[in-house]
Amino acid sequence: MKFEDLVKKCSGLPVFTARFLAAGENLAQIRLQINRWVKDGRIIKIHKGLYTLADPYRKVPASPFCIANALKQPSYVSMHSALSWYGMIPEFVPSATSITTGRPQSIETPLGRFDFRHVSKKYFWGYQQIELQSGLQAFVAFPEKALLDLIYLTPGGDTVEFVEELRLQNFDRMDQTRLHQFAEKFESPKISRVLKNIETILEQGEGIEL
Repeated sequence: MKFEDLVKKCSGLPVFTARFLAAGENLAQIRLQINRWVKDGRIIKIHKGLYTLADPYRKVPASPFCIANALKQPSYVSMHSALSWYGMIPEFVPSATSITTGRPQSIETPLGRFDFRHVSKKYFWGYQQIELQSGLQAFVAFPEKALLDLIYLTPGGDTVEFVEELRLQNFDRMDQTRLHQFAEKFESPKISRVLKNIETILEQGEGIEL
């Protein structure tokens, strides 16, 4: 494969794999070519078998959410990362945190750190495919599920102090009916305890409106 052919095939993708390129071609040979292009800086190796074109050759951004989805399947972006994306918390979150039914893991890459938190299959729901910039799409938790995932997986997450320290804002982006439905679906005493605290904060409407 010529590099020009690779660019034509992958310039519109945030990430790609060697197997994707090897359709109809020799996989071992494709991997050798990719390694050469990684060494000369035209391709960035994100993780085992996962790559992206260097900036001059890529037409779309290497979205952290798309990378997170590709690094571990099944998974969806949640917790602080999703809440920040929805504008529900004021902090910028540099790493992408995802929920997975696979093993928990933190992966360091040239494009940042990606954290994966494990849940059992009965908690793997409450996400949607959202459209990012440049028409890219990724699986991300609903804001209500992102908040509940964060509380459920954080020791002491059900305290009033923890919820207040999140400094929730832009409350109109959270559906209280869905929040209540999701909380019931958890069937977790911890989530049940914190639900009233969350609803009180939302009803007070003291968040920052951007």
